[in-house]
Amino acid sequence: MKLNKAFVGAALCGGLTVATLFGADSKQAKEKVTPYPLEKCVVSGEKLDSMGKPFVITNGTQEVKFCCKGCLKDFNKDKATFMKKIEQAAKNEKK
Repeated sequence: MKLNKAFVGAALCGGLTVATLFGADSKQAKEKVTPYPLEKCVVSGEKLDSMGKPFVITNGTQEVKFCCKGCLKDFNKDKATFMKKIEQAAKNEKK
């Protein structure tokens, strides 16, 4: 009987942890994602549909689109530079 109580207690604690993790995901999903302002890949400069469906990620709350998945590697090498380009394009779009 002690074993069953310990098992139930562990299962409940594990369930709370999982619920907490899922709660974090839903909170993140509620954050507004800023749309990608460019019609071209921020890394290669290629038109987004030139290599098929664009590869899309979210960096913080900013959507980022690439012409292909291969550009993600270069983006990650110098993320700050590419994010500045996206921010500048968004500012120019609002003018």
